[in-house]
This record gives sequence, C-alpha cells and structure tokens, in this order.
Amino acid sequence: MNTPKRLEAALIKLYHAFHDDTLNPEDCTACAVGNMLDNYDSWKHLSDAHGSMQLSYVGTVHQRLGRRFNGYSPLEILEVEKIFLEACGFKTPLCHYNEKPKNPRDKELLFSGLCAVVALLCKLDNVPNVMDYSKLFEYEEHRAKYQLATILR
Repeated sequence: MNTPKRLEAALIKLYHAFHDDTLNPEDCTACAVGNMLDNYDSWKHLSDAHGSMQLSYVGTVHQRLGRRFNGYSPLEILEVEKIFLEACGFKTPLCHYNEKPKNPRDKELLFSGLCAVVALLCKLDNVPNVMDYSKLFEYEEHRAKYQLATILR
C-alpha cells in the first residue's frame, strides 16, 4: 500500500509522542494535533473553543483560501482534535465544567485516542485503517515494544 506523505508524517509524530510520553490531551502543543503540527499552538486559533468543529473567523479564512497545515485543512484539524479528545474521555468542546477523565495522561486512554485518530486520518486519505500496524503503539512498562524501522519494512 502506498501511504500518503501527510499520513505517514502524522503517524510517525504520533508514534514518537506516545512512546516519549509527550502526548497530552490538555496541552494544545502536545495533543494529537499539536504533535502532528510540530508542537506549535497556532492551530488553536482555527476555532474559538477547544474541541469544537466550529471554525473561527481566522479558521474560516484559512479554510476558504485552501490553506493546509502539514497537509491538513482547518476543518480536518478540528475533526482530528475533537475525535482525539472524545476518545480520551473528554466532553467537547472543552470547558471547566465539562466531563474529563481522572487521569488524562493514562497510557490506555491515550492509546484509545490514538486509535480513533489513526482511523480518522486513514479515512481522510481514503486508505484502509493502518492500525494493522498496531505493533507501532504496543508498549511494555512505558517503553516501545517494537522499533518503528523494523515494523514499516
């Protein structure tokens, strides 16, 4: 299967964030989208509410101009973030009184979020769900069970 470049890049970044314990759903530079977009937070201006699918004025302008962020449109970015947060147990859009998990950094919770994100990313690129590569995210004692290079060959 020929994996689109944006999907491959996103998977590699998410893999490293997960295994390096730098994936954090409560930090816009370290959540799924934050990691996909090189740990910058400028994407948060695409919406007025974290986890919302409603584009802000800035997001609407970027969407209408056809702008892409590491290959993803503003609406695609918002969709990825929403699905990640919800799969991690958050009620979206985020606010102080909405439901959230007791331990948002729990590895099992983050793995669930990543599974949902990967499935969405594959759907966006019209490719079969690459979670057949589930070995990428397998871990033992908070360490990667397999090395990325050996799995992708």
